[in-house]
Amino acid sequence: MSNTVLDVKGLNCPLPILRAKKAIKDLAAGGVLEVIATDPGSVKDFDAFCRQTGNELVSQKEDGGVYTFEIKKGA
Repeated sequence: MSNTVLDVKGLNCPLPILRAKKAIKDLAAGGVLEVIATDPGSVKDFDAFCRQTGNELVSQKEDGGVYTFEIKKGA
């Protein structure tokens, strides 16, 4: 399984989602994209992004204002 890390710290909506959408296109089905963001709005954004695109939000965590999302690409 391929794993890609996307660092979008310092970027605000909609840039983290747009960059993630572009990065996930290059992944094989089942690959995992790890997104590191600082925009508090990205929590609801990535939740909605995964629901709308059929990708799975495997995990999300927050540590000192840094949000990490693991998104598994759907088939």
